[in-house]
Amino acid sequence: MVPVAPGRLPLLGHTLSLLRRRAAFTADLRSRGEIVKVYLGPVPTYFVTSPRLVHQVLVTDGARFRKGILFERFRPYLGNGLVLSEGAFHRRQRRMVQPAFHRERLARYAGTMVRAAADLTATWRPGEVRVVEHDMQALAVTVVGEALFSAELGRRAIAEIRRSVFDITKDGIVRALSPGVVARLPLPVNRRFDRATERMRGIVLEVIEERRAAGVDRGDLLSTLLLAQDEDSGARMTDRQVYDEVLTLLTAGVETTALALAWVFHELAEHPEAERRVHAEVDEVLAGRPAAFEDLAGLGYLHRVVDEVLRKYPIWLLMRKAVAPVDLGGTVLPPGAEVIVSPHGVHHDPAHYPDPERFDPDRWAPDRAAALPKGAFVPFGGGVRQCVGNAFARTEAVLTLATVAARWRLVPVPGKPVRTKFTTAAYPTGLLMTAVPRG
Repeated sequence: MVPVAPGRLPLLGHTLSLLRRRAAFTADLRSRGEIVKVYLGPVPTYFVTSPRLVHQVLVTDGARFRKGILFERFRPYLGNGLVLSEGAFHRRQRRMVQPAFHRERLARYAGTMVRAAADLTATWRPGEVRVVEHDMQALAVTVVGEALFSAELGRRAIAEIRRSVFDITKDGIVRALSPGVVARLPLPVNRRFDRATERMRGIVLEVIEERRAAGVDRGDLLSTLLLAQDEDSGARMTDRQVYDEVLTLLTAGVETTALALAWVFHELAEHPEAERRVHAEVDEVLAGRPAAFEDLAGLGYLHRVVDEVLRKYPIWLLMRKAVAPVDLGGTVLPPGAEVIVSPHGVHHDPAHYPDPERFDPDRWAPDRAAALPKGAFVPFGGGVRQCVGNAFARTEAVLTLATVAARWRLVPVPGKPVRTKFTTAAYPTGLLMTAVPRG
């Protein structure tokens, strides 16, 4: 018998207030067992709470699931990119996109990451108050935009991405969580979202058309997508398929990294010993020169800091729908059953992360990290649906942290505590910090 959680998990409205109480909610579900029946509006849903079942849903039995109802709400806006595509088409697209994130390509993108971070910090002035979440958003857009669209033609696209992408991600979540009729109402959030989507579609398709006509590999992500061929048929992606993948990379790549970096600087400012260790490692490894891809192996403590932020501030839930009968923890789910996996829930399970609200990068010391069960750390999902750009995001976060920490400290402004705004993830709002030169 599956325990039934009290109440229901409603769409929109109370959903956002529920997100604010997510820690208590997921802790309550954990106390009821590994799999708990809750309701997403009128829809019965199975919430899995243990790393063991999370790993089963995402990896072991991943082929028995497809994306759930919440993801389907995004399809009209994100198209059929890797986040939403299914089955044979998803496997085909992933094979074609994957080379864009091979090690030699990441090494090339690393130069863009370091240069963009250095250009940002070159605009800072000693004692200046920065809105850190805005800086990190602008930086993430620049990095992903230049990695996607190198050369002069890409500058117009990057400017439009900077203008539109956060309207698409934030307002798109509101639309996905709303009843269908709400999307057709002339509300400001709908008008803003529709205008941003139309602008983005126009500029990206224009760049795709011009780049396809040139037929040259410029070493960027877009060239990889345009020149990729299916290994079986030899076919290339259509312009619409390329557009869907570009929009997926933009929305997923910008938001995740911007949020992680903003929280990194917040946590380091709150934990002086961790900040001291970051500075000591950066000074030793870089010795005053710019960071490079080859330095990643020597920046072990910075990797731990980034992983601890990814643990503490992940997305709240992922959804899957069973396409075949599957036995989850002794409960046989029929085809069509909706399942919720909560990265936040497993990342804050005290059985695996003692004092889970505490920021502790040493959780990721090799011996402690190796002791974690499969499914206990899933910031980028898992299995064949794991985010294809996860190595890109980690590389960007570590190299940006190294570049900033080599020259600057970010100090909280007294009397201005950071506020947190929840959608499916925790957004810092009003993260005001003073830029202080080191030394």
